Amino acid sequence: MTKPEAQSVIPLKIADAAQAVRHVFIRDLRLDAHIGVFRHEEGRSQPVRINIDLTVTDAGPPQGDQLEHVVDYHEVVQGVRDIVDAGHVRLVETLAELVAARCLEDARVQVARVRIEKLAAIDSAASVGVEIERIQADLRPRE
Repeated sequence: MTKPEAQSVIPLKIADAAQAVRHVFIRDLRLDAHIGVFRHEEGRSQPVRINIDLTVTDAGPPQGDQLEHVVDYHEVVQGVRDIVDAGHVRLVETLAELVAARCLEDARVQVARVRIEKLAAIDSAASVGVEIERIQADLRPRE
């Protein structure tokens, strides 16, 4: 008998009506990225899996059922694609920071949690990677 495959991400319960918080998420976005520090990783792409959790200020139901009143996950995904398409990134940590910063460009996003997994980096592992969490305050200049 085989053991069920472990989930790659444990869902967070961050939506909260009392605190006017909405949870916007992207699960298991698979892209081919030029990423890595080793010579054999240069000049070729490799598969990555990206998971994003956003804590968003909730202004109630979308006004008039209009997309512009919410954080659009299609725009978030396009932003990730733009970052990946921009060229080689050496570290998964750097890619995660770039994705989090892009998400936090929308002032409604209060927290961005980003997990980047390289899916073919180590033969004996399903994935390796990093998860970070950044908040709007991380972007504000320190006095």
